[in-house]
Amino acid sequence: MDLKKINNLPELFFCQYNEQKDRNKILLSSLREFGKNYSWEQTFETINNLSSELKKYVNKGDRCLLISENRPEWFISDLSIMLADSITVPAYTTYAERDYEYIISDCTPSVIFVSNTEQFNKIKNIIKSKDFVKKIFSFEKLEEKNKDEYTNINDLILNSNISNNFETKITRKDPACIIYTSGTQGNPKGVILSHGGILNNCEGAIEIIKPLITNDQTRFLTWLPLSHSYEHTVQFVQITVAAKIFYAESIEKLIKNMNDCSPEIMTAVPRFYQNLYQKINASFNKATGLKKILIKKMLNLGLKKIQKEQLNFIEKIQDSVLDIIVRKKIKAQFGGSLKTFVSGGGALDKKVGFFLNAIGLPTLQGYGLTETSPVVSCNPINDIRVETVGPPFKGNEVKIAEDGEILVKGENVMLGYWNNQKETDKVLKNGWLHTGDVGVFENNYLKITDRKKDIIITPGGDNISPIKIENELVNSDLFEQSIVYGDNKPFLVALLVLNEEKKSSTDEEIKFEIEKINKKLSKIENIKKYFTINEKFSIENGMLTPTLKLKRYKIIQKYKNNFEKLY
Repeated sequence: MDLKKINNLPELFFCQYNEQKDRNKILLSSLREFGKNYSWEQTFETINNLSSELKKYVNKGDRCLLISENRPEWFISDLSIMLADSITVPAYTTYAERDYEYIISDCTPSVIFVSNTEQFNKIKNIIKSKDFVKKIFSFEKLEEKNKDEYTNINDLILNSNISNNFETKITRKDPACIIYTSGTQGNPKGVILSHGGILNNCEGAIEIIKPLITNDQTRFLTWLPLSHSYEHTVQFVQITVAAKIFYAESIEKLIKNMNDCSPEIMTAVPRFYQNLYQKINASFNKATGLKKILIKKMLNLGLKKIQKEQLNFIEKIQDSVLDIIVRKKIKAQFGGSLKTFVSGGGALDKKVGFFLNAIGLPTLQGYGLTETSPVVSCNPINDIRVETVGPPFKGNEVKIAEDGEILVKGENVMLGYWNNQKETDKVLKNGWLHTGDVGVFENNYLKITDRKKDIIITPGGDNISPIKIENELVNSDLFEQSIVYGDNKPFLVALLVLNEEKKSSTDEEIKFEIEKINKKLSKIENIKKYFTINEKFSIENGMLTPTLKLKRYKIIQKYKNNFEKLY
């Protein structure tokens, strides 16, 4: 399949559907208790039926909000929205009510998809005053009296007699989705990604995983939220290779799910790999006798290979034996078929990267951001360089500005921010996206060295605006100033300056106030620990700009040890 000739994402699915010799084979499989399996034929028919019904409520370019856990219906709804000439707006199920309020008011969706009553309840009060919302579609029966307000898509599928029609005039330049990502000023920004941008990403990804596609139906396990731009694009990579897609139950059951479906390729974020490293390393430390010796030898030889050191003849034999008696057993704990992990959505700790590759779990680190659909570069399987994020994808122009900032140009770059030309103009200049990240090239391999942006990126790949949280803190009577810290950390912490009249506040009073503030925030934005200082940030001590903005970098550098002690 020549992806350059594909005009849009529904067409990508349709072309792949036509190429299937056995359309009854399973395409989508949920590992949840309520889950269902969908064959290629069932998926095709369901998308057709749902998109036809959807067209009663939407016009070209209308937005459709999608709130759901990962499950087959998510993919079906996403494609149905696009086939109806509409734009998908994914939303995290972990959003706070005010986030839903902002996004709904900003993108004005004509239709909202929810998975179940729990998700519907999060937005039902908000949409009472939103006349632009015409219809609710659900994946499960909702506990609502007025059934005219929503349609259960399963009932629709059962009762529909709509003929198959996958015709659409969508072009590669048309918007496919709007993915909201946090900005430095607090409110999330809606990143508009085109069909061509995501298809461009698919093309680059195929080049990376091509050596790993050895059978008719490569197995993928999906667990990162599909609302995340990374996983949202991955689902179309999966379609491009006609994969079998499994949807995990939860992160807590991820290892179990890997054993259930034996995935060959799995995409995840640094948090997952960090946890994996900690668990495996802890078990290694418990080893004794011969087992301990074998593990040590395996690690030493594995590290030599990944660091491009030549093994001698004896070492090559030893390494081959260790593949069978040690690495094979490790791989068996994750289903036994794993060919590679792909890491994205944040910086992978190099210690973790070296370790996983050394023990026989190839881990490819990539780089990108929501604004680039999202991938810019990725390590290839045949030449992994752990401390880099690999060469740029084909079709991506990447250059380093004079100040070291990474600039990106290409079809993968966003169309702009929804309803926010001012912010668009800040980052898109003469076709070049200013990423806010700082890096260098090492033999065509991109290496990230710093970040200009204030955005905090968690090990889970979530983008968090510290300013948003800091504003909530200083809006309290208790705190005058604050700095939130936690880039690539397991949780957020804060530096607090108490109001003058509140200097005598007890630890219990501070904790109580933070708990109140946390309730207004989403879970990933919660402050877990803190410390207080007496000295206020000021222009005089160099902590504030002349316009009274925090000099974040200077403050963090000064109190770095205090922050780190909280972890």
